[in-house]
Amino acid sequence: MAAVNGVGLSWPSKLTKTQTPKWGFSPSHRRCNPSSSSSATIRMTASVDEKKKTFTLEKSEEAFSKAKELMPGGVNSPVRAFKSVGGQPIIIDSVKGSHMRDIDGNEYIDYVGSWGPAIIGHADDEVLAALAETMKKGTSFGAPCLLENTLAEMVISAVPSIEMVRFVNSGTEACMGVLRLARAFTCRPKIIKFEGCYHGHADPFLVKAGSGVATLGLPDSPGVPKAATIDTLTAPYNDISAVESLFEEHKGEIAAVILEPVVGNAGFIPPKLEFLAAIRKITKDNDALLIFDEVMTGFRLAYGGAQEYFGITPDLTTLGKIIGGGLPVGAYGGRRDIMEMVAPAGPMYQAGTLSGNPLAMTAGIHTLKRLQGQGTYEHLDKITAELTQGILDAGKKTGHAMCGGSIRGMFGFFFADGPIYNFSDAKKSDTEKFGRFYRGMLEEGVYFAPSQFEAGFTSLAHTPEDIQRTVAAAEKVLKQI
Repeated sequence: MAAVNGVGLSWPSKLTKTQTPKWGFSPSHRRCNPSSSSSATIRMTASVDEKKKTFTLEKSEEAFSKAKELMPGGVNSPVRAFKSVGGQPIIIDSVKGSHMRDIDGNEYIDYVGSWGPAIIGHADDEVLAALAETMKKGTSFGAPCLLENTLAEMVISAVPSIEMVRFVNSGTEACMGVLRLARAFTCRPKIIKFEGCYHGHADPFLVKAGSGVATLGLPDSPGVPKAATIDTLTAPYNDISAVESLFEEHKGEIAAVILEPVVGNAGFIPPKLEFLAAIRKITKDNDALLIFDEVMTGFRLAYGGAQEYFGITPDLTTLGKIIGGGLPVGAYGGRRDIMEMVAPAGPMYQAGTLSGNPLAMTAGIHTLKRLQGQGTYEHLDKITAELTQGILDAGKKTGHAMCGGSIRGMFGFFFADGPIYNFSDAKKSDTEKFGRFYRGMLEEGVYFAPSQFEAGFTSLAHTPEDIQRTVAAAEKVLKQI
């Protein structure tokens, strides 16, 4: 069987805003790993067979069968349906810290974290206590509250590009708002997005969108009229020449380039060394805006997000549920002169009754306070690198072609030789093998995202024991498949 190979990129464990990241090839197995020594191989000290109860999904099966009669596909978001990994969804009963429990009583080490926002761990005691106090005053005002000022100040202080911010209710809504704003500010119609980058399910973005669309094998979504996507241009991620060609072909028409600075919706795909800097230069040279969709990377790669980590400042940024501690919230923000176009300060209309609601603001404030603690990102960097390295080592040991990598609290791996630079490369991975691996890991008490085309996430609640048990489980399952 094929040996393990990797993406071929390595990331420094810590960068400041002014540092340039150093990339290089590791001649041994060409894996992408943080270059710090924290990625040392894990010793298999934890047994995955210790008094493990019989794994059953009987109650989940019964609940899902009923759900399919009530909701399309039995779920309220497509990737939850387990279409690409086989079997059926597990129905979650409760979460705490780095663990989750289903209605059959099975417990899992969770590497989804509500798709990223649970960065301090699920159901954090301090956040829950603060929410309980806030709830005594009410859950929604539909009017301004002082908490909005507090969280806005924290976001503006943290994220380099944000001078003013508008809170919304989801990452999708943030991307819808920022797209309208970019077009309003530039008086131009067209945008460039990258294949495999997902910016929510708004019509203009459902073009080569990766994520759930890729998982379900849908080329695009029916119901999206051509008029909604005619001004959406696409290019392969990490392909600078393709972006240059689009700007040349559509001179004076492109309002903005929007991208995930680290792709998380086509699997974990980092930028090449020169890519983000080149895109920043191209947009400036053409009087277009650069938008970082940091719904996944914001406050996860660094307190100031990917733009702090890589030292590249966009014009506008979108953020997701991490700034609400997992409650429904999102935001978009950027330069003051651009943001002053937003109503009621300016003519670009966008609104939302639940925007800035006190519960989301409270959870966000307490989550961001925790992230300011000493050693936060060093911890995330260490455990995530050890997890990724351990799984890749297990793949090599058991004879599987695998590649992958991590940055701080975000990671991913593919069943492919690599390198993986874009969505086209990612689609060459062995999704059937991933499905077998996924189901095996569930039985061993490990919960990854149910798609090869999704990144994974760690949290401050994950312990060295969690990582050891996960790597031991991965080696066991990889031997079996």
